[in-house]
Amino acid sequence: MNKLRILLAEDHETIRDGLKLLLNSQSDMEVVCEADNGRAALHLAEQFLPDVIVMDISMPELNGLQATKKLKEKYPRVKVLILTRHADPVYLQELLQAGANGYVLKQSKSEELIRAILAVAAGRAYLDPAITERAVTQLRETGPVARGVSPQANLTAREADVLRLIALGYVNKEVAARLNLSIKTVEAHKSNAMNKMGMKSRVDIVRYAMLQDWLKDT
Repeated sequence: MNKLRILLAEDHETIRDGLKLLLNSQSDMEVVCEADNGRAALHLAEQFLPDVIVMDISMPELNGLQATKKLKEKYPRVKVLILTRHADPVYLQELLQAGANGYVLKQSKSEELIRAILAVAAGRAYLDPAITERAVTQLRETGPVARGVSPQANLTAREADVLRLIALGYVNKEVAARLNLSIKTVEAHKSNAMNKMGMKSRVDIVRYAMLQDWLKDT
């Protein structure tokens, strides 16, 4: 069985050592490289092309947000999982905008991190349950639904299917394959749904998915 190849980006050596010990103890995971700052994470990602990057936010040179933006621009298929102590939904929104695939709190149990890594590696989005309730409360006040759009906005079942898969991190080609549709049809459903909901970006889609409870690890 091929192991998931993981890059750890964390500037505190003690925390990094603990994470490495935890992940290497899993039969299906292997830490292949470590970085103590965001710039080093970029260089190592180019060199090792890991399956998943576990990324802290607060790091020197480039922080986790800056590093994630640059990584996703250059390597859009690399999965970035944010591991941080910051529980404020503002951080979550910014990192989703940057392209992060998942968000886990350092305060959570180690099992949560393992579940998150497996989820993002499989192409799904993952949000720590400890932050989801708080984030949803805020998004109800600021998200697309709160701007006068009905929670369902007359979405067709197929439009909802397309939005859900996009929120989970799948690109149009993968959505088309999963739903047995053409890429053009997927693009049309996505465009129609976003227009109905007043959505402008993937972040709005993820916000809506959170409110609909679509991002569970199922």
